[in-house]
Formats: sequence, structure tokens, C-alpha cells
Amino acid sequence: MQTFSVDEKGYYGEFGGAYIPEILHKCVTDLQYAYLDILESEQFKRDFHALLRDYVGRPSPLYFSQQLSDRSGARIYLKREDLNHTGAHKINNTIGQILVARQMGKTRIIAETGAGQHGVATATVCALMQMPCTVYMGKTDVERQYVNVKKMEMLGATVVPVTSGNMTLKDATNEAIRDWCTHPEDTHYIIGSTIGPHPYPDMVARLQSVISKEIKVQLAEKEGRDYPDYLFACVGGGSNAAGTIYEYLDNDNVKIVLAEAGGKGVDSGESAATIQLGSIGVLHGCKTLLMQTEDGQITEPYSISAGLDYPGIGPIHANLASQKRAQVIAVNDDEALKAAFELTKNEGIIPALESAHALAALEKIAFNPTDIVVLTLSGRGDKDLETYFAQIDKD
Repeated sequence: MQTFSVDEKGYYGEFGGAYIPEILHKCVTDLQYAYLDILESEQFKRDFHALLRDYVGRPSPLYFSQQLSDRSGARIYLKREDLNHTGAHKINNTIGQILVARQMGKTRIIAETGAGQHGVATATVCALMQMPCTVYMGKTDVERQYVNVKKMEMLGATVVPVTSGNMTLKDATNEAIRDWCTHPEDTHYIIGSTIGPHPYPDMVARLQSVISKEIKVQLAEKEGRDYPDYLFACVGGGSNAAGTIYEYLDNDNVKIVLAEAGGKGVDSGESAATIQLGSIGVLHGCKTLLMQTEDGQITEPYSISAGLDYPGIGPIHANLASQKRAQVIAVNDDEALKAAFELTKNEGIIPALESAHALAALEKIAFNPTDIVVLTLSGRGDKDLETYFAQIDKD
């Protein structure tokens, strides 16, 4: 098995585990005992892959970008997760998790969301399966992602604006965990990223691994080999990155480059560059790298991108960074905006602000002309148009 995978106790090296209140112990252990058997069952595989194909629209294309290749001096492919139903990679995970929840007899779904894409994907699968859905979202994000809030409500979800902390993803997650503590018997919490107590990081990574499974097949067709020289992905909690690299973790020929949110600069005090700035701590059920004060108080993250605005990182990525398996680059707001506008004007693809961080990281690597690079375009920019328009007006 992969040396960078989770161990039987839910750890990636020194990161991970399940740090949970007593009231959630049964929920989490029930899930630990059930999830692998469900994911590996023939019934689940059949249902999951049928929905990915016929409902989500997979496989998502692997698109060769001539202009990015010319500019970067390598062969650049974009894995087009932005073309999935609901506009991002998030739907891969929510479809898988609602099938797990149904199999476990759960009748109510809760979720947290930052940029709104995970909330929309959760509300979508709850509409599909006719299950009640409550989504917690920081009030700051409710305001900057208004269209996604309205989509969730249209899909039948109840959106709860959270007014604690700086009213973003961390605070939404806190509220979702409080809800779960109050309704442990009937409720499944669909966590949107590779964070949370074990088995969530592993379960989400497995469900998102469809991305790298497809990359292998598609690269073999296009390049005659099933692995690239480089994989690029943006990383906040880290689910699109985990899915992109999952099948390649033990292939030393493949270099992993992760782009995290530098905000207004790593040293500016307004950043979400958790791997650069973080130290080991426990948040939302797992031990990982966190942005925190010397006495362990979480410091507020900042990014122009709501989906990367999180003070922690998935334990899988904390381990990859500490083991030097992944190179982590902090990309600032202005660099991400520039990359987004360039892709839009040169390729006719408007990327999500999260994905734009990965695009900007391309300029920070010196490639060889023969290098094959796959970059996961994790989502489309519909949700970020207000931010883009504001930038156009400013310029």
C-alpha cells in the first residue's frame, strides 16, 4: 500500500487521528468501522460510478493548453473539474458520502461551506436523494458568495449564516460540529475536504481519487505513459489536491506542487499560507498544521478566495510537506487574479479563484521542454465573478 497513506489509527505520519468530544465517539467510530466495507462493496462502486458518469458528467476532460505550454516551456494539461455538474470537484465527494450515509441509515445531512461550492454540491445530492440538508456558512462568505447561497436555498437546503469569529469557513465548521453533537443518531456530516477526524480525510481522498485515476488513463492515451512529471493543485483543506495526487503518491517520478493562499503576503498578517506559517495543533478533530498564536489560539486566515480561507490543512498534506514529498508555494491574491484573467483572455476559461492559485504557481517552477504537467482546474469562476468584476472596475 502507499507509504503516504493513512495508517490503521488514522494518522499520516504524525498528523491526523480523531480528536472528538465524547458525544460524537459513537458516530465517528461507527463510520470508521463501516466506510471501507461500503466503499469497497460492489453495490457502492456500481452506484457511485453510474452517478459520476450520468449525473456528474465524468470523466472530466484532460485538456492540452497550447498557450500555457508556450509560456511555461513545458507540456501543460488542465484537468477540467470545472466542467462537472455544479462546477467543481466537490460533487465527487458529496455523491460518495451521501451513498455512505444512506447505507448507514442516516436520514439528515449537514455540511459546512466556505466558497459555497461544497454547500451547493451537498444541497444538490440531498435534492437528488430527497434528504433534508442544513448548510453552515460564515456570514462573511454568505455576503461574498450570495449566488451560491440562493442556489442552495433553491435546491431545498437551509443555509445558516454563522456570526462567530471572523464569520468564515473555520466558524462554519465549528457550528456544523455543534449541530452534529446535538443530533448524532440520525445525522451524517458531509465534510467537504480532507480535514476532520479519521476517517474523513481518508474517505474524502478516496472519493476524490477518481481525478487521478482518470488522469492515468487520459495521459496514457495522449502521451503514451500514465504519469506526468509534475502535478499542480491548489490547497486549502486539500480535497482536490488529494484526489489529484492519490494514485501517484508513491511514484517518485512525479513531483507534487501545491499552491496555498498567500493572501496579501506570507508575512503581511493577512494570509492563509498554513503550511508556511503553521505549527502542529488540533483543530476540527485532527492533529495538523495550524495558524495559531504561541499559546495555541487560532489566528484568523485571510485570502481573496473563500475556499482557501482556512487556518489548517488536511493531515495528508501536512505530512507530504513535512516529508518533502510535496513542494508548497504561497501564491498571493494579486498573482492569483493575474493568472485568472490571463487564462480567461487566452483560453476562454474563467477559473475559480482557488484554481487560479495553482495556475499562478506555474510561473514559479523552471520546467524542461519535455516535462508533462497536469494542473487540476478544481472549479469554474461563476461564483467569483463579483470579485473579478470589482478588480476590473479598479483597474
